[in-house]
Amino acid sequence: MKAIAFILLLGCYSIQEAMAQKDLFHGQASIVSSYSPKNDLPFFFGARYIPELRINSSIDSVKNIDIVASANISSTVLFSDFNSTESNFSVNPYRVWLRYSSSQFELRLGLQKIDFGSAAVLRPLQWFNQIDPRDPLQLTNGVYGIMGRYTFLNNANIRLWGLYGNEKARGFDVVPTNKAVPEFGGRIQNPVPKGELAFSYHHRVANSITIGQVNAFDKIPENRFGLDGKWDLGVGLWFESVYVHRNKDLGNLTNQTLLNIGVDYTFPVGTGLNAVLEHMQINFDEENFAVNNALHVTAATLMYPLSFFDNLTTVMYYDWNTDNTSFFINYSHQFKKLTGYVMGYYNPESIQQGIQQNEFVNQFKGPGLRLMLVYNH
Repeated sequence: MKAIAFILLLGCYSIQEAMAQKDLFHGQASIVSSYSPKNDLPFFFGARYIPELRINSSIDSVKNIDIVASANISSTVLFSDFNSTESNFSVNPYRVWLRYSSSQFELRLGLQKIDFGSAAVLRPLQWFNQIDPRDPLQLTNGVYGIMGRYTFLNNANIRLWGLYGNEKARGFDVVPTNKAVPEFGGRIQNPVPKGELAFSYHHRVANSITIGQVNAFDKIPENRFGLDGKWDLGVGLWFESVYVHRNKDLGNLTNQTLLNIGVDYTFPVGTGLNAVLEHMQINFDEENFAVNNALHVTAATLMYPLSFFDNLTTVMYYDWNTDNTSFFINYSHQFKKLTGYVMGYYNPESIQQGIQQNEFVNQFKGPGLRLMLVYNH
């Protein structure tokens, strides 16, 4: 509590200092449209604006206070003709946090993004966000909480966090969070020869009342453990593994294990063709570490810079259990003040296991074309 009080006092100080600061306001405006002929409402149009207030204040040569406040203002419409439409308008907080930082330590309080792990596409350690690798803007909800991080002189670091008031699905959560109960956890990351190795832990209380088909409990203690590592051996190699145990009888949802292995390499073709290949196995079972009914997903990405202003990216997923494939290709061009995107995609009709999706990016079934224009200021 003393640390929280201290950072709040410093926040008041930084607001006073910000009165003389210029360039406080930033933002991102985007418009997007898509056509997906296999959907009942094949036409989609959306507009989003994320205004951001950013205040920076220096206490001395190494200590700083930062305040960020941003909102997510969005409007979407789906239609087949002007007589058949679905529309939505929303205004929500996006990021609201206060940070104290020094050369080796930082403490951040508020609505924030927490992200870590070694994997690139299929991410078992995506515990606190919903970033879709197909989304050029990498949008995701934040979590309410406090996080501290200390970095040692050998580049090892430790993070500790506490969360409260969060109920939205995050990552591979299959059971919602009970937002009335605090969550807590931490992560230790240490350099090893040619790479790094990390261990993560998180405790929360889940709520299964709303999901059906399993026993209904409003308080399910859950512990999750993660181990990941990454090495640069000429090619990039990594793994992420997660074990989740829920202390109530939820049938096959009682225990959950996820294992990802991946590799990447930049081929000396033109300006450099970067390729990433990952495979993930997901298991749900009543027994600990059981391997029955495993789900297998493979993902591959290619990224090629056509020029300093143009990039081409592809993302492909293959679900071995359902024999379903999804494909995404994105061409982007950087104008003077705008960035344009032309995207093509194909998604199967059935749900794709292991593929991260979120409420910001509408992934429609079947083939489709999407156009997006983004302005940052």
